[in-house]
Amino acid sequence: MFHKTEDAAMMEDGKKRITGRVVLQKKNVLDFNDLGASVLDRVHEVFGRNISFQLISAIRPEHESSEGRLKGKLGNPAILEDWITTITPLTVEDTEYEVSFEWDDKIGVPGAFLVKNRHHSEFYLKTLTLHDVPGHGHVHFICNSWVYPSKYYLKDRIFFSNKAYLPGETPELLGPYREEELVILRGNRSGELKEWDRVHDYAFYNDLGDPDHDLDDARPVLGGSTEYPYPRRGRTGRPATESDPETESRIPLINSLSIYVPADERFRHVKLSDFLGFGLKSTGQFLVSELEALIDSTPHEFDSFEDVLKVYEGGIKLPFLEKARKKIHLELLRIISQTDGEGVLKFPMPQAIKGDKSAWRTDEEFAREMLAGVNPVSIRLLKEFPPTSKLDVKVYGNQNSSIKPYHIESKLDGLEIEEAIKTNKLYILDHHDSLMPYVRRINATSNKIYATRTLLFLQKDGTLKPLAIELSLPHEGGDDLGTISKVYTPSEHGVESSIWQLAKAYVAVNDSGVHQLISHWLNTHCAIEPFVIATNRQLSVLHPIHKLLQPHFKDTMNINAFARQILINGGGLLEATVFPGRYAMEMSSVLYKDWVFPDQALPVDLVKRGMAIEDSNSPHGLRLLIEDYPYGVDGLEIWFAIKTWVEDYCSFYYKNDDMVQNDIELQSWWKELREEGHGDKKHETWWPKMHTCDNLRDTCTTIIWIASALHAAVNFGQYPYAGYLPNRPTISRRLMPEPDTPEYDELLEDPDNVFLKTVTAQLQSLIGIALIEILSSHPAEEVYLGQSGCPNWTMDSEPLKAFEKFGMKLREIEGRIVERNNDGSLKNRVGPVEVPYTLLYPSSKEGLTGMGIPNSVSI
Repeated sequence: MFHKTEDAAMMEDGKKRITGRVVLQKKNVLDFNDLGASVLDRVHEVFGRNISFQLISAIRPEHESSEGRLKGKLGNPAILEDWITTITPLTVEDTEYEVSFEWDDKIGVPGAFLVKNRHHSEFYLKTLTLHDVPGHGHVHFICNSWVYPSKYYLKDRIFFSNKAYLPGETPELLGPYREEELVILRGNRSGELKEWDRVHDYAFYNDLGDPDHDLDDARPVLGGSTEYPYPRRGRTGRPATESDPETESRIPLINSLSIYVPADERFRHVKLSDFLGFGLKSTGQFLVSELEALIDSTPHEFDSFEDVLKVYEGGIKLPFLEKARKKIHLELLRIISQTDGEGVLKFPMPQAIKGDKSAWRTDEEFAREMLAGVNPVSIRLLKEFPPTSKLDVKVYGNQNSSIKPYHIESKLDGLEIEEAIKTNKLYILDHHDSLMPYVRRINATSNKIYATRTLLFLQKDGTLKPLAIELSLPHEGGDDLGTISKVYTPSEHGVESSIWQLAKAYVAVNDSGVHQLISHWLNTHCAIEPFVIATNRQLSVLHPIHKLLQPHFKDTMNINAFARQILINGGGLLEATVFPGRYAMEMSSVLYKDWVFPDQALPVDLVKRGMAIEDSNSPHGLRLLIEDYPYGVDGLEIWFAIKTWVEDYCSFYYKNDDMVQNDIELQSWWKELREEGHGDKKHETWWPKMHTCDNLRDTCTTIIWIASALHAAVNFGQYPYAGYLPNRPTISRRLMPEPDTPEYDELLEDPDNVFLKTVTAQLQSLIGIALIEILSSHPAEEVYLGQSGCPNWTMDSEPLKAFEKFGMKLREIEGRIVERNNDGSLKNRVGPVEVPYTLLYPSSKEGLTGMGIPNSVSI
């Protein structure tokens, strides 16, 4: 509660005072009041153990730092009043307090303040606003940080005002405080980190295996070697396992929520509540479906496509919960009780089968999803025929394609193959080279895959037509003997039609795995975490680039830590549900060898894949070769909106290249990012030099793109498309049936049953559906691109105006996306499944929407 008084007044001794408003959130356990903490904090207040604030002058010196430098004068401590009389809410709500400061005109405008928490429990400090500071008006401090009891800190917590400074322009008296804060955030690189620590540091991915439990649960260390290079993750400092000193011990699954990430990188209460609520809801749906399966005659298999639909159309009907839900205000219970109006324990109907239950099986939709589905970043222009391999011939023999002209030449609308290539009509989805080194090992397990190549033709109406699918296996006599391949072409009738559907399924399985491991995990979640760590270690909160990038790092370290605990770990959900199984993360490490930071920029990526060419007559100097490429069209608009915003912002602080080169924090940040964060690639020549304003702008644009739009494009379409597993199966369990075999006879008799026995089994399907429902859902407190969680995030007016312009630009883009989706001539925007392309529509509502670009990789 906030007691209104005069903002500026005289104290009894004649000195002035100013009042401030503190906004914070008391400690809660999810949405439930932590009564023990609340009572103990009140007891501490009674005995004078309170919360105090001290202003720090930016212009008046008081004492020297340990290095002999002058530091800003400290004001007298001011006590946070009314803690005892303010009731801690049951839900997560802001609480406002008044704090009164003695004022000395010589202090001038405060540049920072110290806070000391003498309570039992931590609290989340959001803002401090000083009212009517003489000569300056309101002064804002944006904190957004957990403040633990002072006994856990070597120095009192410091927060700076919302004014940005380059290191060389920082007021001299604030400089030592700025540098001391960075030292604290870097830590001493030793010991196990605790929940109150704020340390950002690096580690290898050496916590995925559990050799102490079983040697079969061991996994290779990713990062720090030429064999398994990898980006770095946040250090936890846990001790090594007894079995392997190079592997970090794991915490029990039940303690997953307590895995260390710096306190301010953790999910806030509402986000954690949503995350757990979605998880419990999906788990309930999974359990009901699995229990129903156990009483089935074939409990491990879907018997028919109608059987698959029961996952969404069945479930336990609990209509009374819809009425109860409206009266439940606690976030956790609200999420758990969400229904479609009929019952809680069933999966939502995926968009891909809402309008038409069989349109997903068409060749047009199969091809369209390469341009507008959940993985639109793998397709590329075919520049040579037949396709060739880049695998080492000495190791893998001849891996070039066996697709012949007679397989495709009759399907090119009268064009010769060379003419089709010359006119940019042929495209390829190539999962051959990336998978072939693992096919033999994967096929030694219960999973059975092929390395695949899929050729497609661009038709006059702008859609793609599949021409041929090549399925390849390693030679039985050894890898160095090359490949054994078969080519399949489209068919609409008889057993050939059933075989063609299976061939497409093998491609979909590969694409699902590459999507999940590379497009999604490696290229967004994993690649961005070193940027989060380096930014917090080397760029002060006062630094303008820290202020620019920080919103795009929210919750990333926390969701990645959860992933290491339950998703990407040995024996985790990813290994259980995606075809590489135990080789999944190892394979992503091998493919990280091809990761190039500048190529993550959308225009560079499109040109590299041959999906666009430079054209001075086209908007932004780039022309898409497939005009109706929804990811490319919408993505370029978002990319250049981000680019313009970054240019406007950076140009306010950096007037010339010398300012970039002389920025010691910026240079340390970029050096550490390359040499430690992505240290296995530190010798690559493609890293930008960070010598010019252009280097800085391009780098920041790419970082923001990866963390926001790229992640949105490959994440939030998972449930709409892959929530129906036959459309995007993640595992194949049989090889293609051969003539004169029982499997072929079975295909002749019941092709649907063979299809379902070939792709993901029932249990893995249900686990996968439950998982991607969680990953595809927006929490209630999501902040989207072009939005800010705080209106006073900077006191610099020009960046604020530029950000407002950025938000307006994104709203204009939203309107154009709607227009394109309503344009019937653009056949790839909606497709046979009648799902509009909205994955790059910037804003969204809460829940499972298939749209929205969150600021950060936060789920």
